Amino acid sequence: MTYDNDAVRAVLDAARAEGRTALTAPEGKRITDAYGIPTPAEGLAETVDEAVSLADRIGFPVVLKIVSPDILHKTDAGGVRVGLASCAEVRGAFTAIVDNARSYDPEARIQGVQVQQMVPDGGQEVIVGAVTDPTFGKVVAFGLGGVLVEVLKDITFRLAPATEDEALSMLDGIRAAEVLRGVRGGPAVDRGALADLIVRVSRLVADFPEITEVDLNPVFATPSGVLAADVRLLIGDPAPQERRRYSREEILSAMRRLMQPRSVAVVGASNEQGKIGNSVMRNLIDGGFPGEIHPVNPKADDILGRKAYKSVTDVPGEVDVAVFAIPAKFVPAALEEVGRKGIPNAVLIPSGFAETGEHELQRRIVEIAEEYGVRVLGPNIYGYYSTWQDLCATFCTPYDVKGPVALTSQSGGIGMAILGFARTTKTGVSAIVGLGNKSDVDEDDLLTWFAEDDRTQCIAMHLEDLKDGRAFVEAARATVPRKPVVVLKAGRTAAGAKAAGSHTGALAGDDAVYDDILRQAGVIRAPGLNEMLEYARALPVLPTPQGDNVVIITGAGGSGVLLSDAIVDNGLSLMEIPDDLDAAFRRFIPPFGAAGNPVDITGGEPPSTYEATIRLGLEDPRIHSLVLGYWHTIVTPPMVFAELTARVVEEFRARGIAKPVVASLAGDTEVEEACAYLFERGVVAYPYTTEKPVAVLGAKYRWARSAGLLT
Repeated sequence: MTYDNDAVRAVLDAARAEGRTALTAPEGKRITDAYGIPTPAEGLAETVDEAVSLADRIGFPVVLKIVSPDILHKTDAGGVRVGLASCAEVRGAFTAIVDNARSYDPEARIQGVQVQQMVPDGGQEVIVGAVTDPTFGKVVAFGLGGVLVEVLKDITFRLAPATEDEALSMLDGIRAAEVLRGVRGGPAVDRGALADLIVRVSRLVADFPEITEVDLNPVFATPSGVLAADVRLLIGDPAPQERRRYSREEILSAMRRLMQPRSVAVVGASNEQGKIGNSVMRNLIDGGFPGEIHPVNPKADDILGRKAYKSVTDVPGEVDVAVFAIPAKFVPAALEEVGRKGIPNAVLIPSGFAETGEHELQRRIVEIAEEYGVRVLGPNIYGYYSTWQDLCATFCTPYDVKGPVALTSQSGGIGMAILGFARTTKTGVSAIVGLGNKSDVDEDDLLTWFAEDDRTQCIAMHLEDLKDGRAFVEAARATVPRKPVVVLKAGRTAAGAKAAGSHTGALAGDDAVYDDILRQAGVIRAPGLNEMLEYARALPVLPTPQGDNVVIITGAGGSGVLLSDAIVDNGLSLMEIPDDLDAAFRRFIPPFGAAGNPVDITGGEPPSTYEATIRLGLEDPRIHSLVLGYWHTIVTPPMVFAELTARVVEEFRARGIAKPVVASLAGDTEVEEACAYLFERGVVAYPYTTEKPVAVLGAKYRWARSAGLLT
């Protein structure tokens, strides 16, 4: 694609020189022409005779619109007339809309009247636009236009600039995607032309950051092309880039010393129980951290049997991390000492910064850290755990179950919920990290590290916002092909941007943008805290599926129905059972059972029936995943079911056949023990629910597709 950037620059510079934030219709036309965005033929008439001449040249019918930099909403001012079919109608309309505009705003500068080709009837109305999101910067939007966009708010977003493939995915990403393919005998729209239009709009706002909003509404999409009937562009000052960016190598170097330290200093260490500095020291010592632990306190000579230093500058040798447990007002001076000592990481536990309105104090610590090259975790956090290093640098309860899951949280309360869940479920973690105010270190820094960390197989993050959405997307895209990233984004129901005076701006709600951009990055978005934690615990357990065919084997027809619903709800595919496989299943189930899918073996069957059907499901290469529905009976007690299932799954995995197997167990309390037994042996199982095991399987499938492991 080639664009006339000089033409766009000339228009924007002229408008900004006049102090305007909105472009006129003729200016919008020059910009759309420069970027190959198809719009109707038009011209600017300053007199009635010019309007008639233009209309005659363009061809009737035509539309007339007032052109004024001071009148943004032309319809409200009575400045629009449509369907004008003769010279006489054009003359009358020209006079009327100019008079209406002068009555609407006597001070408005009227540059003339736009004469525009009337768009022929037919075609699907859609909206294509772009906005400047505070988190992700320039994003392009697409949805159905007209009344539908207002009523259904069926719109989707991607980062700008968007590729052709991303633009095509937007066409399929709205709920009414089928309308574009043609319904009830209607023709399909030209998908290539529509995707090309999205790409061009996204490129325009990426090339010219001062364009804050583009609104093409309606765009008429037909089988032969697209035409933007109305164009609205807003301009402003490009958002300044305030945040310091670090290279990947710089991030990994700092994070390695943070997560794998050899020496830790505790600034504000204390002998007094109940003090945060005492709790951090005890957790480091009692947790078995093998590196050096240096207490820093100007009023003590010895803390918990270790020599105390007046300042970190007095600590001998290199120090990797300084953990702060002092009041906020003392942090800047102590952070300067950390910088002079050359310590690369500061973990700021204290509160009393931006979260309490002390923005200047937080800005000060950021300035000091940047001056000395210190990476800051926090402030206002509970600390962090790096279990494989036996490091518990927190004032909360210790946790030492090592495993493949890295967990982060912006909130201390959520961090403690994470800790409690991990303890209750015996989830092995590689790290638990508090982020708090995120004055410096944030999710993209940690993603960059965890992507490289061989101990970590899955990352789950609770966040309330992102400081730099694009940096997060970049880090997520680099991570997802190697391991799943699960995100719980708080504030889901608080979405909704302030009305920006146009459909695109009003529909660019924060959560809608987050949802689409996170999906674009390949991130698995969890609907709630429990789901985030369950996904994190289960995804490393499940093998990666090799195909879409899911089969349900159940001992209860009711469970089979609910499991089938859950399959559909989670975007999975119930396998169409071929005749030979159907016959094979029927050999193991009673005549009053049901093959097909779900395979209903009925509740009164002995363990051998469960085992035979599970074996068949694992053996047949056409089946890619199994969902098991168990019903508690004395004939096959819960632990008998659990033991036989785990044994068969392990046998097949030893033979190199590893398929995801999830299970829903219904019954008395004994099913809880059976689920725990299965989970520990690689079968994701839950009691009293048909939704949760399938949701976890759906999350695994979403990751596999995002990672390019499953088409």
